[in-house]
Amino acid sequence: MSNNSVIAPVPDSIRFDEGSHPRAKIGYVLLATEQTVQDDVIRLRRPGVGIHFTRAAIADSITNESLSAQADLLADCASSLLPDGSLDVVCYACTSGSLVIGEERVFAELNRGAPNAQATSLITGVIRALKKLRARRIVVATPYLDEVNQREVDYLEQAGFEVISICGLNLEKDSDMVRVAPDYITEFALEQDHPDADAIFVSCGALRTLDVIGKIEARAGKPAICSNQAMIWDCLRLAGIEDRFDGFGRLLAEF
Repeated sequence: MSNNSVIAPVPDSIRFDEGSHPRAKIGYVLLATEQTVQDDVIRLRRPGVGIHFTRAAIADSITNESLSAQADLLADCASSLLPDGSLDVVCYACTSGSLVIGEERVFAELNRGAPNAQATSLITGVIRALKKLRARRIVVATPYLDEVNQREVDYLEQAGFEVISICGLNLEKDSDMVRVAPDYITEFALEQDHPDADAIFVSCGALRTLDVIGKIEARAGKPAICSNQAMIWDCLRLAGIEDRFDGFGRLLAEF
């Protein structure tokens, strides 16, 4: 500033509006290795809805041990999302992580960091979605190791579902899960179907299942749920956003 510059007085009043995101603000805690969730959430972002992301450190290894260690990181991650307290919903966006840690612990940690937000998790959205579709007997397709699959079966059965079968691709690295081709996901999911199943669930936010969930559901002739579809639906509904989407299965089109 030159010696001749003058600082103008502050205006007597400033006009504010509701900001860029008057409808809702949703925060997602992602794995550091995650490459799919962010794209899917942005793809279905609604006008006036703010989307905010943070990441929790993890090696490129999805095991019960590595996922359990996430619990101690969630509060700090959530606290970095809109620290002004205006966040409406905060979600831990990892299917396997949320079921290994458990929803109760996940919610408590998220709310330590973001006390004003409604806390949810990816497995919570899946459970709510399956119940909304009145599915009790399910088949599950995953990319996980068997140790994670067993935890998933136990968790879903404790939540009241009968898991007719679960099949995983035995992948440990998140960076491999993201490379599973969507057309293969379709084939893999349909191979798991069973005449007695009420619904097909394709588990894992890293899989690009949102691209093909409508096709899976149409070909199976029964409800099909995938992780990111259920999570986005759950977060929007918690935030009071009732918008519908075509092309991504009955869940987002009808409920």
